Amino acid sequence: MDALRDVFGDYTLRSIALGAAALGVVSGILGCFAVLRRQALLGDAMSHAALPGVVLAFMLTGSRAPLVLVCGAALAGWLGALAVLAIVRLSRIKEDSAFGLVLSVFFAIGMLLLSMLQRSGVGGQAGLDKYLFGQAAALVTADVLTIVALGAVTLLLVALFWKEFRVLSFDPAYAASLGYPVRALDILLTSLIVMAIVIGLQLVGVVLMSAMLVAPAVAARQWTNRLGAMALLAGGFGALAGVIGAVISATGRGLATGPVIVVSISVLVLASLTFAPERGMLAGWLRQRGNRRRHATDDGAHP
Repeated sequence: MDALRDVFGDYTLRSIALGAAALGVVSGILGCFAVLRRQALLGDAMSHAALPGVVLAFMLTGSRAPLVLVCGAALAGWLGALAVLAIVRLSRIKEDSAFGLVLSVFFAIGMLLLSMLQRSGVGGQAGLDKYLFGQAAALVTADVLTIVALGAVTLLLVALFWKEFRVLSFDPAYAASLGYPVRALDILLTSLIVMAIVIGLQLVGVVLMSAMLVAPAVAARQWTNRLGAMALLAGGFGALAGVIGAVISATGRGLATGPVIVVSISVLVLASLTFAPERGMLAGWLRQRGNRRRHATDDGAHP
């Protein structure tokens, strides 16, 4: 009860909890499309690709304003996404290999730029390396408002193109036969996933952001076969993990918020994999046990 009271009474914890909850909703819903399209590596690739955008945005503007850095991260992540699409379309390289290639190249460029910036002694650059693992403790109201505003725009576009994205995720060929602009929709959906990634960089960082995209969707997939219900569950799981992680990191000593949030959502995934009524391991074990009993009964009844 004291921890819950702190969420509403403590400014820092309230900001972190609200920001993490908003991030969990956005990343959980967008992650459903990445998981259903078998693009789980997309989050990892795009989050790493966003790092050079953060550094370049600071180098060009000299500003550490969250919106400036997020715009830089979004541009770099979007270019990384386009690079993946171009590599797959114009070469024989498989999609997973393209993700790995873009991830490593963009991340290497980002680390190189970050090293150059740190050695240059330019004022105000301290703290940019926190985008590697997140710096939730530095979150203020302006950062939360930025996350909420960008997240709201992202979810609004998802709602407007829900039917098209649903068909695209399950059967791109059928979407093309219906006359949908598949390539444009693919770019738009990928861009929205990139936006979901970059708004969470300050909270959980480049390295861990892919878990926030994939884990809530994986947990939700165990409980339902419907995309709408899956999206709602994934958003709820992401928000719950964000709040739990914020509270635990605030009550514990020296616990970084980003990793605690990822551990929290991982626990929800494990619980879903175990206890989901149809797909869960426990349900599968009970079904197998029931089948063995029926077979034993049938064998006993027919000697």
